[in-house]
Amino acid sequence: MIKKKLPADLKLRAKAILDLVTSEEEPTTETPPKKEEPTKNPAAVALGRLGGLKGGKARAANMTPKERSESAKKAAKARWAKKNKPPETLLPKNNIKKTIDD
Repeated sequence: MIKKKLPADLKLRAKAILDLVTSEEEPTTETPPKKEEPTKNPAAVALGRLGGLKGGKARAANMTPKERSESAKKAAKARWAKKNKPPETLLPKNNIKKTIDD
């Protein structure tokens, strides 16, 4: 008997084991078709990258030193607030209202 490696995909592995147990035929090892990744529009990527490269610097250039300082403090406060949150507050809240019938 020739040992063949079982497929890594769980469904194909289960089918191969079932084929081994129920019949005397060699199991077929089919690989699922690969999904094509969507390609991005190169023009949109270039425009988005240009805006992203300019964004922070252009914004900072238009701000006064006091405004930049306030913006930096606000950003730091937001980062620390995220870091110090207990895990239960990171879960989505249940918005279902309960009603009690009298």
